[in-house]
Amino acid sequence: MKGGDFHTFLFSTGICLVVAITSGCNRNKTYTVQTETVRIKSTDQILPLEKASVRPVLYTNISGLDRLPVREAKAKFISAVLPSILVAKQEIETLRIKINLLKETKNWSVEDSVFFGETAARYKASSIDDLIHRIGTLPNSIVLAQAVVESGWGQSRFFLKGNNLFGIWSFKKDEPRIAAGRSRQGKTIYIRAYDDISESIIHYFEILGSSSAYKNLRSTRMNNTDPIGLLPKLKNFSERRLAYTNQLKEVILKNDLLQYDDYHIDPDYLVAN
Repeated sequence: MKGGDFHTFLFSTGICLVVAITSGCNRNKTYTVQTETVRIKSTDQILPLEKASVRPVLYTNISGLDRLPVREAKAKFISAVLPSILVAKQEIETLRIKINLLKETKNWSVEDSVFFGETAARYKASSIDDLIHRIGTLPNSIVLAQAVVESGWGQSRFFLKGNNLFGIWSFKKDEPRIAAGRSRQGKTIYIRAYDDISESIIHYFEILGSSSAYKNLRSTRMNNTDPIGLLPKLKNFSERRLAYTNQLKEVILKNDLLQYDDYHIDPDYLVAN
């Protein structure tokens, strides 16, 4: 790979089904996902999605979409965001598998206990079973639709300056953030800033897993992966509630986003350890 920095994520072969490697899958092996970070200088650098196996490129500084024809700008946005969704989902699934393995381990090391404690705190989980229930993701089409609505097809200032796809707020002074252009009750509102889009998506999944507002979503997604069926459970993501979920449905159907639900990381970028 050229033109970017490499990052690696380890994950158990329990994810083989996700990446469509279903034959000879050894659940005791792990793989490294090689990703490339590309800071965009031209939208021509964004690789088109020509097949379901996606090269895991993490794009940053995505600008210039507003100067493209609408159809081309939409295609570029999806092509830039989907790889990060797939990388984020791999990391979340890796975490879930590690917690499942920890549950089966009788004698925890100090490192195991610290890892569990930190993860449980992040997800506000009361037990290891509760934590497993909270860790999860959503179909690609839903994540894309929310990214479209929340970032205005990549036009929001927080996306352009902070790789923040969903307008996630910041409440901590010591984390990267951007001041919003408005205040609430006389106080400045801050929006989180991320190194790349995948970080924004991982944080989004953590919010869905930790907040009581999405308790019904977490219960439903355990047995239902239908994107349209899951949408009503996201009504608390916006003060517009039903109008918001109806807009997500319209975006999904109008832009044929369901086709991306079977997309996965290209196996050529998976390296067995």
